[in-house]
Amino acid sequence: MTTEPFPIPSRLNVGLALLLICLYLIIFWAAGQAEGWWVVALLAAAYAIFMNTGYALLHEAEHNLLHPNHEINEALGTVLALFFPAPFHLLRQGHLGHHLRNRSDDEAFDFYFEGENPVWKYLQFYGILTGLFWAVIALSNLLTVLSPRLLRPRYTNFDRPSQAVLESLNPRYNHVIQAEALLVFLLHGAMVSNFTIPIWHYVIILSAFGFTWSALQYVHHFRTVRDVRNGARNLKTWALLDMVWLNHNWHLRHHRYPTIPWIHLPNVDEGRVSSRGSLVLAYLRMWSGPRFSPERVQNLYADKIIR
Repeated sequence: MTTEPFPIPSRLNVGLALLLICLYLIIFWAAGQAEGWWVVALLAAAYAIFMNTGYALLHEAEHNLLHPNHEINEALGTVLALFFPAPFHLLRQGHLGHHLRNRSDDEAFDFYFEGENPVWKYLQFYGILTGLFWAVIALSNLLTVLSPRLLRPRYTNFDRPSQAVLESLNPRYNHVIQAEALLVFLLHGAMVSNFTIPIWHYVIILSAFGFTWSALQYVHHFRTVRDVRNGARNLKTWALLDMVWLNHNWHLRHHRYPTIPWIHLPNVDEGRVSSRGSLVLAYLRMWSGPRFSPERVQNLYADKIIR
């Protein structure tokens, strides 16, 4: 657990989490009342922006940095993940594994290697850019409710990154993940029913977040050095949006110092020169797609199960 001089802003985090949860409920309630397409568009934009804030807090919980009390950290992370929607303990394992696999052959989506199908790699990469990555995670809730054992690497041996993720999952969390996936269906079913949300309003609002979240997932890593800690970059948008997204764009600093809370990231590593490129331009550059690489970088943690 981090201590001085980088304490966890626990009260701020809890206040933000509770405020965001209330905001999400208001957005979905308003989706049931909305009549004009422009109202739905505004609600979708609001959810896309502020659910990425929720994901930034959820990300803190994945690193045990949302609150120093473990139970509070887990509870808030779990509730925020329901609005993703996905099981918190599944997202956590995927993200902690990302810190181990980053820029290795097991997680280099901007390259394809000898023996790999370039067509599949292009489809996978553009799926990240257009929101399909999020859709796959959201739809996996159904498999998880049926049985987390369906998330096995033997079903994804055609795709190395997916196989690497599934091989790192810890079976001790299977029942917790299954319960959290069930809570996703209960919460969203209750909102759609009680708020009388037209199904297309619901889909548009969730998909707006899904697109932005998915599009942001690789923008900080595209064409960076093939190094597990330094294979990321710091980016920026507008100052207000960077603040709303809780410094998530200080991504290289997060990878170098994953135990430092979000609020301190702009102030650490001051001895290094940290240029911050445009997030929008970085996203547009990704549309050039993956390319062939003869360079191979081994995942040194390939056999590690997430604890």
